[in-house]
Amino acid sequence: MFLTCVETGLLIHEKTDTCKLSFLLPIAASNILFNLVQRTAQACTALAFNLRRKSEFLVALADYSIKCFDTVTKELVSWMRGHESSVFSISVHASGRYAITTSSDTAQLWDLDTFQRKRKLNIRQSVGIQKVFFLPLSNTILSCFKDNSIFAWECDTLFCKYQLPAPPESSSILYKVFAVTRDGRILAAGGKSNHLHLWCLEARQLFRIIQMPTKVRAVRHLEFLPDSFDAGSNQVLGVLSQDGIMRFINTQTCKLLFEIGSLDEGISSAVISPHGRYIASIVENGSLNIYSVQALTQEINKPPPPLVKVIEDLPKNKLSSSDLKMKVTSGRVQQPAKSRESKIQTRILKQDVTGNFESKKNELPDGLNKKRLQILLKGYGEYPTKYRMFIWRSLLQLPENHTAFSSLTDKGTHVAFLNLQKKYPIKSRKLLRVLQRTLSALAHWSVIFSDTPYLPLLAFPFVKLFQNNQLICFEVIATLIMNWCQHWFEYFPNPPINILSMIENVLAFHDKELLQHFIDHDITSQLYAWPLLETVFSEVLTREEWLKLFDNIFSNHPSFLLMTVVAYNICSRVPLLNCNLKDDFEFFFHHRNNLDINVVIRQVYHLMETTPTAIHPDSMLHVFVALTKGQYPVFNQYPKFIVDYQTQERERIRNDELDYLRERQTVEDMQAEVDQQRVEDEAWYQKQELLRKAEETRREMLLQEEEKMIQQRQRLAAAKRELKIKEMHLQDAVRRRFLKLQQDQREMELRRLDDEIGRKNLTQNQEAVAKEMRADADAYRRKVDLEEHMFHQLIEAGEMQSQKTQKVMEENLAKAEQACLNTDWQIQSLHKQKCDDLQRNECYQEVAKLLRENRRKEIELLHAMVEEEAKKWKEAEGKEFDLRSAKKASALSDASRKWFLKQEINAAVEHADNLCHKEKSRFHNEQEDSSCLPRTSQLNDTSEMDPSAQISLNRRAVEWDTSGPNLIEKVRNLRQRLTAQARHRCQTPHLLAT
Repeated sequence: MFLTCVETGLLIHEKTDTCKLSFLLPIAASNILFNLVQRTAQACTALAFNLRRKSEFLVALADYSIKCFDTVTKELVSWMRGHESSVFSISVHASGRYAITTSSDTAQLWDLDTFQRKRKLNIRQSVGIQKVFFLPLSNTILSCFKDNSIFAWECDTLFCKYQLPAPPESSSILYKVFAVTRDGRILAAGGKSNHLHLWCLEARQLFRIIQMPTKVRAVRHLEFLPDSFDAGSNQVLGVLSQDGIMRFINTQTCKLLFEIGSLDEGISSAVISPHGRYIASIVENGSLNIYSVQALTQEINKPPPPLVKVIEDLPKNKLSSSDLKMKVTSGRVQQPAKSRESKIQTRILKQDVTGNFESKKNELPDGLNKKRLQILLKGYGEYPTKYRMFIWRSLLQLPENHTAFSSLTDKGTHVAFLNLQKKYPIKSRKLLRVLQRTLSALAHWSVIFSDTPYLPLLAFPFVKLFQNNQLICFEVIATLIMNWCQHWFEYFPNPPINILSMIENVLAFHDKELLQHFIDHDITSQLYAWPLLETVFSEVLTREEWLKLFDNIFSNHPSFLLMTVVAYNICSRVPLLNCNLKDDFEFFFHHRNNLDINVVIRQVYHLMETTPTAIHPDSMLHVFVALTKGQYPVFNQYPKFIVDYQTQERERIRNDELDYLRERQTVEDMQAEVDQQRVEDEAWYQKQELLRKAEETRREMLLQEEEKMIQQRQRLAAAKRELKIKEMHLQDAVRRRFLKLQQDQREMELRRLDDEIGRKNLTQNQEAVAKEMRADADAYRRKVDLEEHMFHQLIEAGEMQSQKTQKVMEENLAKAEQACLNTDWQIQSLHKQKCDDLQRNECYQEVAKLLRENRRKEIELLHAMVEEEAKKWKEAEGKEFDLRSAKKASALSDASRKWFLKQEINAAVEHADNLCHKEKSRFHNEQEDSSCLPRTSQLNDTSEMDPSAQISLNRRAVEWDTSGPNLIEKVRNLRQRLTAQARHRCQTPHLLAT
């Protein structure tokens, strides 16, 4: 732990159970140092500053290391290791160059310039180190050991300068604390005694022994109070004793000047500022008190009797125990101002003449003394919480018989406490088990405890206190019963009338009015005393009050408990005198009341001292007797025949009860079977009803599902019909498409066969004519070939002419239409591009103009946009007019082409007719001339030479007549298709442009 007091710059560091202080550290540095030490996550065991570098501090930590921090750079300067136990002291040389760190087994000297260890002091384990430190204003190291040997060493050479002689045997104490004056001449030493030794280091002799008051049994801290006028030879010594009071005495006059602290607010640690202006102390309750020395020395209380005595002023020679002289001088004592006046109880010091018998009687185990414990208890009112259980075990002299206790617990839970939780319900199951086990052990130890109804109430507070150590718990309760519960069981099973009579006699002597009030309202001791005894005050006191009370009960005679009952009634006489109803009295003695336990305890001690011997309970009760070791004593302080009779009767009743319980269990089992059968029948009927309702519900659900299924089947049938119709339509369409395809294929096959037949016929005709011509004379061959060739050329020329004409007409028509469409499209696209260029140019010019004018003519821009919009509309109207004109021109072109085609077709037909007429006339002329020409001229008659040729010509003429309208229809369809394509091409760029 490491704390800072910001207002005073006070540092507090904690080691184990005690807190230590360091004074006059700057506030900022203390805060920084606190943060630096906190980062180490280790407890601080010692602290030192005032090094050569003022910003550096030495801190000893719980991990046995010493660290040096710099509060300016906020960094760790060095880390020193070497100790094997906690460092409890750090002493710095006046120059700030060296430091000594001390632990329980070694002391080490460090060079703070290099942070290197110069020397290590090793000792035997039997000789421990108490303290090693530098003397102020000197180059000497003083080492103090647990055997009271003190050596002085030279710092530089580490040469032993001298050793102080042993103190006289008549006043030998074990030194534990030391203090040195600022000039380094006087050494004060103290320890577990009320004596203080003052050593003169120059003469190396013990020159004075100061005896503190008798209530000072041990000295915990010594420190000289610096004075500015004595040149460092301080004369005021502060002595902090075990009672938490720090007394300041003058070492020359041996007067008590003032004291700080009290029994209620004991001081655990204190430190004095270097200038002697302030005293800081840590109180046992955790508070920090800072005293002004000037205020303490100005206000002086009335002079009390002397509290400090000088045993002897020794000369500067060897001490002799035979020369001791008692010299007592009085002084004026001052305490810090309080809200109310308080006086210091003073007594003249007396020499201890107690005999050896009394000292042996008061000696307790573990080195404790009962008389000293009682003095400590009277001073503090209670034992320290940390050591209370240890003190109780010593006071009660518990034997801790593990084997005997184990034999009792091995017997298991006693039958009387099997159902303890029903009568005493306890939330904690662990506490209930411990209570049950402890009560069972007591019942196995003595039979009467199994029948004692108030035993759980008496044992519960101790069980709760010692629940983690059941052996100690059992022995404490057994010791309490053996000593403080004497004669309680003589009137068993009734309350102890004899004990209650003792209490009533004491109450009658000290407070007759209260007893008369009890008698007037028919309140006996069984109501105002026995509830307190059987619960040992656990119902009327808090935990802390109860512990404080039993600190006093266990430290005194067994009659103290009975006197406590009387004192509790006397201290509560005011509310008791106001009670008139019996219920009010019962409530009062079974519940907590507004009563100060310290007042009750003081009243008990008063009753113990002022009660006459004739009625004093201690004359009727034995002194304390501890439990025997090995085996527990036999407890038979009760009427055995009554207990045996009760045990037998209880056993008989228990057997009868068991028989009754068995019979009742049989009847209950039969009744349970009947109830179970009835419940099963009712459950069966309920299940049948539920099944019937469930069956009806299922039937309704099935009907609903059937209706839904019918509806779904109807919808499915309708859907199937629709699908069937669609399938039939699709099949019909496919069939028609297939039939049409077959028809087209057959037509194509017929056309192909017709063409093949035509080619074959023509070839056969040509071969026949060739054969006939070859048969003719060679004279007519050339003429016939020439004529035939001319005839075929004529036929082919006609056919080719008609085909070429048709093809050329179609191509020319398509090209003309495509050219017209492309031209129109290009014209429109070019016109649109020109318009877009003009528009962009105008926009650019307008935007540039507007930018140059810094957008000051927004209204003109609006008008320009309106005008542009009007232009666009006019342009659109112009384009629409051009489109209509183009459509009209296209229609005229279509009409002209149609007319042209009709004219050409008519001309072709007329041409073909003319050719046919010419051939016919020529043929007639040739027939007329054939009669006069030789036989070879008959070859020119086509009808005679090749009738198939004549048939072919007629057939072709007929085909031309029938194919003319079809050709015209195809041309018309082609023109419409091309026109539609051209129109679509014209619209597509327009849409893209838009």
